[in-house]
Amino acid sequence: MEFDMAAPGFERIAARPAEVELIAQMGGFGEGPAWNRRTGEIYWVSIVGNTIWKFKRGVGLEVVMRPSFKANGMTFDREGRLVVAGWSWRRVWRREHDGSISTLCSHYQGKKINGPNDIVVKSDGSIYFTDPSGGLHLVEMYGDDVQRYLDFHGVFRISPTGEMNLIIEDCNYPNGLAFSPDESLLYVNDTRDFLIRVFDVQADGSVKNGRLFYKAVGTESGMPDGMKCDVEGNVYCTGPDGVHVISPAGKLLGRIRIPGHVTNFAFGDDDWRGLYMTTYTQLLHTRVGIPGVAVG
Repeated sequence: MEFDMAAPGFERIAARPAEVELIAQMGGFGEGPAWNRRTGEIYWVSIVGNTIWKFKRGVGLEVVMRPSFKANGMTFDREGRLVVAGWSWRRVWRREHDGSISTLCSHYQGKKINGPNDIVVKSDGSIYFTDPSGGLHLVEMYGDDVQRYLDFHGVFRISPTGEMNLIIEDCNYPNGLAFSPDESLLYVNDTRDFLIRVFDVQADGSVKNGRLFYKAVGTESGMPDGMKCDVEGNVYCTGPDGVHVISPAGKLLGRIRIPGHVTNFAFGDDDWRGLYMTTYTQLLHTRVGIPGVAVG
């Protein structure tokens, strides 16, 4: 693994020497990694392969769900249930402890949503997700209904009581999203515009004061997609040539350079210093110096 160090102090995050471990070789567009802290397993999806996988050391690879309805982003809620951005199934759904599926939302104002891409759960149990329309037309990812009913790409919130609200409407192509450690800020990236915006989170769960946080540059493979924060408030986001690490002030600290197109990643391991990364064809693991924000 290589690094581009753009600012002093980046060695605290990505210290040399560092190694990348190949956990799984696969086809079908890897995505949605999420660490299950209760079981010590990493979950991820193969979108085109229509499968949710998990891996545990000493056990190996296991299929969690097939078909997965071409799921995309995933996370765990405060009860340890898998919460999924249902991409080509065009809904947000949850896998209950008994394996059954609960649909959390599929329509907005009577119209079918586009295709939930990425998803986060706030500490109060509310769910935030991005809803671009890529799942309606990308080859080998679309579902049975490819008609677009909403004339915008938005970011939505599902309250703890199940009420769904549109919180951001003026997006080009929203993709990854993440809260700051204290949940006062919501970061949302835009794949097509190669940027990250940041919003102030209000007491009622809405957001305001959207502003530019970071513009990704680079000619290598990769774009803003998966995004997370560490406990010090640094923002990690996929981009050209790997994972870009950005300070809370919006300054690039450095890049964790990974061969291939990194689609998403998740912090994990017992200390949350593991970094699990998906590419089009692989699940990779490395270690970083600052823990990520715990999930679930």
